[in-house]
Amino acid sequence: MAKMITSECINCGACEADCPNNAISEGDPIYLIDWEKCTECVGESDSPHCLEVCPVEGAIIPDAGHVETLEELKAKYARLH
Repeated sequence: MAKMITSECINCGACEADCPNNAISEGDPIYLIDWEKCTECVGESDSPHCLEVCPVEGAIIPDAGHVETLEELKAKYARLH
């Protein structure tokens, strides 16, 4: 399942620089995650980088509108890289 950024975002930009898929970009007024590029860092690491660097709990959550299996996330990562 892709991640999404909520209105809790403080626009610090920490997540953008750490995303290995370039799925995060600056939006107005908060950062945005492109679900077509978000693999939850499957293929890259054991946990999403954005969650590790975000200083605000609850600013990045699962995107229930874009649910994908582990196999789908792995295939997406392979396509992106």
